[in-house]
Amino acid sequence: MRAAGRWNRANEAGSVKIGWAVAAFGLATAPAVAGTVAIDLPAGTVGQQVTALGRLARISVVVPDPALWSRPVPALRGRWDAAAALAVVAGRAGATAERIGPGSWRMVRRPVAVVRRARRVAPVPSPAPMVTPDRDIVVTASKRDTTRDHFAGHYVRVAGAELDLGGAGGTDRLVARTASVASTYLGAGRNKLFIRGIADSSFTGPTQATVGQYYGDLRLSYNAPDPDLRLSDLAAVEVLEGPQGTLYGAGSLGGLIRLVPNAPNLARASASVSGGASTTQNGAPGADVQAVLNVPLVADRLAVRIVADAASEGGYIDKPLLDRTDVNRTRIAGGRATALLDLGADWSVALVGIGQRIRGEDSQYADRDGVPLTRSAPVTEGFSADFLQAQLVLSGAFGDVRFRSTSGVTAHDLMERYDATPPDGPVQLFAQANRTRMRANETRLWQSARDGSGWLAGFSYVHNRTRLTRLYGAPDALSPTTGVVNGVAETTLYGEGSVRLLPGLLTTGGVRVTRSVLDGEGADVARAVQPSVAALAAVAASRAETIVLPSAAAIVDLTRHAQLFLRYQQGFRPGGLAIEGDFVRRFRSDRVATIEAGVRSGRPNVDRLDVAVTVARTLWRDIQADFIDGSGLPSTANIGDGRLWTIEGVVGARIAPGLRIEGAATYNASRIDEPSQAVVSALSSLAGADPATARADVLARMQIPNIARVTARAGAVFEQALSVRADLKVDGWLRYVGASRLGVGPVLGQLQGSYLDSGLSARIGLERIGITASMTNIVNTRGNRFALGTPFATGRDQVTPLRPRTVRVGIDTRF
Repeated sequence: MRAAGRWNRANEAGSVKIGWAVAAFGLATAPAVAGTVAIDLPAGTVGQQVTALGRLARISVVVPDPALWSRPVPALRGRWDAAAALAVVAGRAGATAERIGPGSWRMVRRPVAVVRRARRVAPVPSPAPMVTPDRDIVVTASKRDTTRDHFAGHYVRVAGAELDLGGAGGTDRLVARTASVASTYLGAGRNKLFIRGIADSSFTGPTQATVGQYYGDLRLSYNAPDPDLRLSDLAAVEVLEGPQGTLYGAGSLGGLIRLVPNAPNLARASASVSGGASTTQNGAPGADVQAVLNVPLVADRLAVRIVADAASEGGYIDKPLLDRTDVNRTRIAGGRATALLDLGADWSVALVGIGQRIRGEDSQYADRDGVPLTRSAPVTEGFSADFLQAQLVLSGAFGDVRFRSTSGVTAHDLMERYDATPPDGPVQLFAQANRTRMRANETRLWQSARDGSGWLAGFSYVHNRTRLTRLYGAPDALSPTTGVVNGVAETTLYGEGSVRLLPGLLTTGGVRVTRSVLDGEGADVARAVQPSVAALAAVAASRAETIVLPSAAAIVDLTRHAQLFLRYQQGFRPGGLAIEGDFVRRFRSDRVATIEAGVRSGRPNVDRLDVAVTVARTLWRDIQADFIDGSGLPSTANIGDGRLWTIEGVVGARIAPGLRIEGAATYNASRIDEPSQAVVSALSSLAGADPATARADVLARMQIPNIARVTARAGAVFEQALSVRADLKVDGWLRYVGASRLGVGPVLGQLQGSYLDSGLSARIGLERIGITASMTNIVNTRGNRFALGTPFATGRDQVTPLRPRTVRVGIDTRF
């Protein structure tokens, strides 16, 4: 069935333009899909949703009214039959859907008078669940379109529209909406992310991250920090908690964060622009802008979607020694472009480009005991981060078997400057550059059934190389000091299968086999320290290892929408080379094994009440972490073995039409059982104590770093239709972060955390224009998010305060 044929049958007026009237078309000669299909439609316009629905369900929808086509509607997710889903979209837009033929509908506006009479008799409620039997959220991060009811594990999904409210932000916007995701706070593009208590260190070094970050199916980085991409024009962000080694391999010890982009619309051109201005108490003003453009180049075949954003975040830290105020302004500019080509017969190819540039004029830490929001550093500590990635994605199907292959290249560069001035000494500066290059491919086949059974088989290859370069000395005469180069090539086969052994029991098993080839060498190693060829060879390393990661899970259906799940999973990170003083030293791979149990009832944003509770026990062997070595510089080593208990609870309730409240809390109890000898020796040298005293001091502080024992969040969202063409949305939240320690040992053992953050946003949406007002850090908490700005300031404590109270006013429009 082609577009023109259905258009001629549906267009009774004969004068409506095809460009905006035909919402969606079926595939060639294919009948409309019977039964239910998995639907995940982000908030947008009627045109965007019915276009996506038509392509997914193979139906045709005519929307002859351009105003109705552009009317905004909220997100729609779950498993629906086409008629029910279309009825929901129409109802939310104040319209009706009329069937005009097999697989064909027409959507028209309800008369205004009828709508007003209905409102006087009974107010129109907020979008409520339709009575369809099996709607649920689709967990695309499962790699085989598993629904939430069939996914064994704790899963969080944050809609892209929620992240966009109040202007596009970065990863901090996601952290504010969860209780289980934590971050360091060195600055945009420099932070490390942690999930569920699995945290290693505070620095940007050679260790791989403990959280896997993905855009679509391709990882954003390997052992670089969070690139902090703007979370703009996304369908959603998915968070999988706990190790994900079987499906995602190295670097997913704590969990996974996956950005789900909005795909190009092949049927209709559209554009949106938003911008805002902000003011920060005791700081400088800021501004941001975002634009999205979707252009079909060949109708129903080829389209391009472009996203561009820029932000200038005002500073709020003063430096009296340099006679400068508000020094930490940060400028961020970036965007994405996606070209999608429909090849027909369920096959498509997409080309994706991502780029972002961050420039920070100075760091955002302050002196703990000085004048609030001031720092006594005598040098500028600016930083920069550049990120580029290109992806090629081929998707299709062989009957009921789905196929996807994603290939990509990534370039990620980070440069940081730290004040290294000793007490009463000359001004000194330490500079560090981290240059990462990665090539990767992920190819998989999968098949899924409605009862949760199915299978997945995949192949992946990753080649990553990172060069860490260091300079030290007077600001105008920096000299190279010891650096390191680390490389890894991973070749992997993995698979997973689910079988419903009983009507109420779904079991899953999987395994991943990875062949990892590691190599590394010291860079700029002083020959005075390593004088011979044999000694220089000692700072190079190469080895290969095979890692097998099994997994097992089971889900027991307690009721129709209540499940009990059990899950066992492993994760690992490869080893490498680290710098210690003027030398280069090897560190080993580390590995975690987690067993967890959870119970959940109800579906978020669908049922009136939803509850989930998870308990997890993790064993962590040969923990890779950073510490301060005997020369006072950050170094990486295997610090010992650890164990961790995690308890997490989430509850959400729709307590009135349009009003939803939610709360979440996590409890982490961690312990490092036995510190390694390398850590004890380095810390005893630095502290001038004997090893026995140093070991006792380390054991007294051996909580896994950067993880608060308690984190809690509460939020409320209110949505109300003000009229047929206007609506209101208000979103507020509170987030408490308990106390944690910066790192391991007496130097990095400072306390941090124990603060309350808050935010409130409101948007009034008209037909094509929205006006937004938001406030963050409502009570102007100062707090201490992170007790580190420079590793050299061991003689004075440091704090990283929250950004002071900030108010933003914005406007957005769509075409």
